[in-house]
Amino acid sequence: MHETSLSEPPAQDAAHRPIDPAILYFGTPVVLLSTRNEDGTPNLAPFSSVFWLGRRAVLGIGARSATARNLLRTGECVLNLPSDDLVSAVDRLALTTAADPVPPTKARRGYRHVRDKFGRAGFGATPSETVAPPRVTECPVHMEALVRAAHPVAEDDPAARGGVIAFEAEVTRVHVTDALRLPGTADRIDPDAWRPLIMSFQQFYGLGPRLRPSTLATIDEELYR
Repeated sequence: MHETSLSEPPAQDAAHRPIDPAILYFGTPVVLLSTRNEDGTPNLAPFSSVFWLGRRAVLGIGARSATARNLLRTGECVLNLPSDDLVSAVDRLALTTAADPVPPTKARRGYRHVRDKFGRAGFGATPSETVAPPRVTECPVHMEALVRAAHPVAEDDPAARGGVIAFEAEVTRVHVTDALRLPGTADRIDPDAWRPLIMSFQQFYGLGPRLRPSTLATIDEELYR
């Protein structure tokens, strides 16, 4: 057997080649995060930098966004998960921000200030039970949550420092429609009934082909660097 010396260059892999993509969104669920603005009005922000570890959700949020300020100030939110049939309503929230004035980085990408995000998308607001921000009535999954920690991201990178915060949120209550409950059980989700909306490289997908063009995809990927 041939042993490769540490000084030898790696063997050429004919199936792969190095690239330098501006974004690494290989497919994650879309979440509509509802929070409370400083004046008490509800804010609604679509994002897909999220994953779950047990009862905790980890949320990647732009540090200069209104949503990040709301989370730091109130420590409360609702993770509303839209199904794929809500794609058009979700897309109406693209390139909008509650921040006024619009942060320069978002202004370069074409964002504009919208005060009433619920109205912009055509969503109803349902009161939550354990937190102040409302739930999105039309979403089949609601996760009320409390922020337990906030971690700055990429502090070792001078170019990225201060740009993103990873929030650790404890899910305090979950609401789902009856259509998503596994028959014969009290607390289980039927994965065959759940049709999440997925964001992959700025495009919307369900559990199948692309659903429709995404307004967010009008942003040049290089502006995410």
